[in-house]
Amino acid sequence: MAQSKKIVSGAKPFLKWAGGKSQLLSEFGKRLPPHGLTDRTITHYVEPFIGGGAVYFCLNQRFSFEHCTIGDVNEELILTYRVIKTSLPRLINELETLNSVYRAKNIQQRESYYYEIRDAFNRNRAACGFRHYNARWIERAAQIIFLNHTCYNGLFRVNREGGFNVPFGRYKNPDILNLNNLEKVAARLETTRIIQGDFTRCRTYVDDLTFVYLDPPYRPLNQTSSFTSYSRNGFSEGDQVRLAKFFRELDRKGAKVMLSNSDPGNENPGDSFFDELYAGYTIRRVPAKRMINCNGARRGTVSELLITNYDS
Repeated sequence: MAQSKKIVSGAKPFLKWAGGKSQLLSEFGKRLPPHGLTDRTITHYVEPFIGGGAVYFCLNQRFSFEHCTIGDVNEELILTYRVIKTSLPRLINELETLNSVYRAKNIQQRESYYYEIRDAFNRNRAACGFRHYNARWIERAAQIIFLNHTCYNGLFRVNREGGFNVPFGRYKNPDILNLNNLEKVAARLETTRIIQGDFTRCRTYVDDLTFVYLDPPYRPLNQTSSFTSYSRNGFSEGDQVRLAKFFRELDRKGAKVMLSNSDPGNENPGDSFFDELYAGYTIRRVPAKRMINCNGARRGTVSELLITNYDS
């Protein structure tokens, strides 16, 4: 694992993201592959459900991977990562404008401005051209960051047409422009491949020198806890089964693989869905806080699953 020529520490997620793993980093640190990361025989890191990127930023700064590959099915999210990597100065200019206009307004005016930006964001989606990088991407990335930090509860949620539909959040001092962190994020992305699409697209970049972290939209614990609308298509139980098959495929390639998901035992001790899907692998339960729930009383400690193809 070669040393990076440009070591920049302190990069952290630039978006609030449901299911983010910042709170679980210490648990993850205890369960990394026992060999390969510290002795530098693992040279590549792959994360096909990047989301906010808490695990990626942590590991990419802790270990000097030669290459990283990140991806997600959410095209808006991947657009934003690509803009930060390739057009940071222009993105910052857009964010500075949004930030200054927003902060000059009172709370009622801020709310109106939020919906003005949200409407423009949704109206211009079809003209964005997600397949090929273009100037519209920079404005859109700035709008994504703005909306994410000023919307209710920091959610990213879309309807079946792909329209962002989260209402306004009444924050006094939202972190719309964090220049220091964006610069650090861009530096981390310099040696990172960014791909958009289904998680299976990463298979090309996985070999026996790779550590893969899989963090899919979690299987809901019950009907009311389902929240998978980060893309138009969601993530079904069939997709969970397909992912388990992919986990085994990566195992056969010789990669070290870690996967996180919800623990059905929180609601139904008899639910053995994941125990059966990942039979033969190491399954551990770790404590986590339920952060996304409109009812504050239901935000509390639950267990989540960490599944690995190695002992830790």
